[in-house]
Amino acid sequence: MFTGIVTDLGEIRSVEARANNLRRLSIYTRYPRAELVDGASVACSGVCLTVVETGEDNGRTWFAADAAAETLAITTVGRWAAGTRINLERPLKIGDELGGHLVSGHVDGVATVVAREDMTEMARFLLRAPHALARFIAPKGSVALDGVSLTVNAVEGDTFSVLVIPHTLQVTTFGTLRKGDDVNLEVDTMARYAARLMETR
Repeated sequence: MFTGIVTDLGEIRSVEARANNLRRLSIYTRYPRAELVDGASVACSGVCLTVVETGEDNGRTWFAADAAAETLAITTVGRWAAGTRINLERPLKIGDELGGHLVSGHVDGVATVVAREDMTEMARFLLRAPHALARFIAPKGSVALDGVSLTVNAVEGDTFSVLVIPHTLQVTTFGTLRKGDDVNLEVDTMARYAARLMETR
C-alpha cells in the first residue's frame, strides 16, 4: 500500500523488450541502493512495480522492474522511454504518517488532461476519466493521478477537476503536465466498494 505522497522524481534509464510481452524498465532514483532489495515494491507514477535488479551508473542509483502486458495495456507505462520523468513512492510502513489516502498501486485506467489553468498560488487541472470509471469519482473524494494523492474539486459527467499546490508542482511531474497529456488513474478503493455494495442490494 502507498499514500500518494511522492518522495522522489525518477527518470527512465532504459526500456528493454523481453519475452512474453514483458518490458524491463531501468529507473534512476535518489533512493539509497541498500533499501531497494529484490522483491521490494515501488509505485512508479502510480503503478506498483517490483524491484528485480539494482545498480549504479556514474554515481546514480538505478533499479529495474518488469512491466507485464496488462500493465502496458491499461497504463501509460507502455509509452515510457529513456528520459521520461516519473513519480516514485516507497510502500507505506506500519506506523508511518498517512499523509494522502490509501493507494494500492493498481491503476484502473488512464485519464486525459482537458485543460490546465495556472493561478497565483496553484494550478487547476480539468481531466476526462474513462466513462466506466467516472462513477467512482466524487467531489471532495480522493483520486491518485500518476501516483499523486489529490482531492477532487468538482465533477461533471466524465470530467473532474483537481487543484495542485506549488509544492506538488515542484516535486512531481505535474509541473510539466499539459493539455492532452495522459495520467494513470486509480480511483478510491472505498468508492469502488461502496458502488459494489449498492449494485448487490
